[in-house]
Amino acid sequence: MSDQEDLISVDYEIFGRVQGVFFRKYTQAEGTNLGLTGWVQNTKSGTVQGQLQGPSMKVKQMQEWLKTTGSPKSQITKAEFKNERKIDTLEHTNFKIVRT
Repeated sequence: MSDQEDLISVDYEIFGRVQGVFFRKYTQAEGTNLGLTGWVQNTKSGTVQGQLQGPSMKVKQMQEWLKTTGSPKSQITKAEFKNERKIDTLEHTNFKIVRT
C-alpha cells in the first residue's frame, strides 16, 4: 500500500467565526463529498472540532479546506490538527454532525 492509500485519522479544531455560519453543515458535506468519515461539533468556547478519517490524500485535502475555505460566511483564523495516526479500518460509518 502506498502512502496515499494509507488510512489515517486526525483530530481538528477550527478557530474564528465558525459558529452560526453553517460551518458544520458545509464540513459534513465536504467530508462526505471527499469520501471521508468522521464528525464535527460546536464547542462551548466558540470553535468547531471533530475528527477526519479516510485515505491520507483525501484527509490532507479536507485539512486544506478546513484551513482556507469553510462555509461561505465563516472567517477562519486558525486550524489545529493533532493526534494524526494510521488506522487499519475506518472507525466511523459516515460523516456526522454531533449536536452538543
